[in-house]
Amino acid sequence: MNKKLFLPLIFFVALIVTFFVQLQRNGQGDDPKALESALVGQAVPSARLYDLFTNQQVNQKIFQQGKPILLNVWATWCPTCYSEHQYLNRLAEQGISIIGVNYKDQRDKAINWLQRLNNPYQQVLFDEKGSFGLDLGVYGAPETFIIDGNGIIHYRHAGDLNEKVWQQKIQPIYQRLMEQK
Repeated sequence: MNKKLFLPLIFFVALIVTFFVQLQRNGQGDDPKALESALVGQAVPSARLYDLFTNQQVNQKIFQQGKPILLNVWATWCPTCYSEHQYLNRLAEQGISIIGVNYKDQRDKAINWLQRLNNPYQQVLFDEKGSFGLDLGVYGAPETFIIDGNGIIHYRHAGDLNEKVWQQKIQPIYQRLMEQK
């Protein structure tokens, strides 16, 4: 009997085993979409940062406010950022401090966006070329980081920040940091 006839069967069984193992890992809480950040536990990277509205340089101490903040990377070209924006406005209304990073965008479009949709940000940094985003390890928008009162990154979330993500992932870390301040 020809052994080559069994190759598709062997490949198929290996594929089934691979899928089964991954399903088991997902069932135990492993999130295959989770992107770990090499910066968790480290300070926000030093960079030349500029305000979106004034184009004046912003002091790096903006990340050391003595209380936790969210650092939200967004862009006008990002449809997910648009859907996330309403929820960010709700968080800002609740007193959550959010710093925005306008990522690989055009200044005039970003300003118009915030004027039209309201501005949830305490400060908006303009990252036209994406160099600060690169330092943060951003691969796209939106992404949100939780930063403690001393400027240390504690968590990175890739994707939109919505009620479910806030309640299940970000708020528990944020609350823990608020209690530690």
